[in-house]
Amino acid sequence: MRNIARILMSVVATYMLATPLFAAPDYAREKRWHDEITPSIIVGETVYLQQANKHKFLSILTEVENAKTGLVVVHGMGIHPDWGMVNTLREQLADNGYSTLSIQMPVLAADAKPDEYPSIFPDAAERLKIAVAYLKNRGYEKVMIVSHSNGSRMSRVYMEGNPKDVDAWAALSLTQEDTYEGVKAPILDLYGSDDLPHVVSAVKLRKKSLAGNALSRQVEIKGADHFFAGHEGDMVRHVAEFLKSLN
Repeated sequence: MRNIARILMSVVATYMLATPLFAAPDYAREKRWHDEITPSIIVGETVYLQQANKHKFLSILTEVENAKTGLVVVHGMGIHPDWGMVNTLREQLADNGYSTLSIQMPVLAADAKPDEYPSIFPDAAERLKIAVAYLKNRGYEKVMIVSHSNGSRMSRVYMEGNPKDVDAWAALSLTQEDTYEGVKAPILDLYGSDDLPHVVSAVKLRKKSLAGNALSRQVEIKGADHFFAGHEGDMVRHVAEFLKSLN
């Protein structure tokens, strides 16, 4: 029995060394982002949505008069809902006639690695569900998701359940060689030719996973990097064209 116990302890120790420890969302870092960005928000209004654990997360709502479609905008790893290209998406897609709700996704410490983030993906999926319900309750006929980078990975966890209230998903630069296998909603797979290596290397895999989804498309923006720097206009145009193709 003692030998069996020693073997079990050895197995457990090996597993713990090989597996990242469970990480919880860093609410203090969220608060720092909140305090930094909310005083300077000009376009849109702040909205606070509440999770089952009573945590309230920041969202930025930009409503367009007579809009029938609401978009949940999802940022990438460790940043906030008004950051750089995310701000561009939430404001310029509103200029294209869509109401947008850019939400704060759960974050980890600044030095956290991408392979630590899956531990908080369930939290991310809950926030997406709450955001979609919020837009539906405001009367939007259609709700779609626009996500970037690690935010696309988070959205993928939510979308693989094929939520009935989500009509489409524009996924920008889906990372870590993830695909869209099992997702039934129309998908835009948008990436840059100079994107991150693991985004570019999985282009064929992602395209294959879209097979059979007639309304989906894959688009490459020539010369664009992971953040579409200098190509923001093309980024917004392709997302808007995809969304309009579904009307």
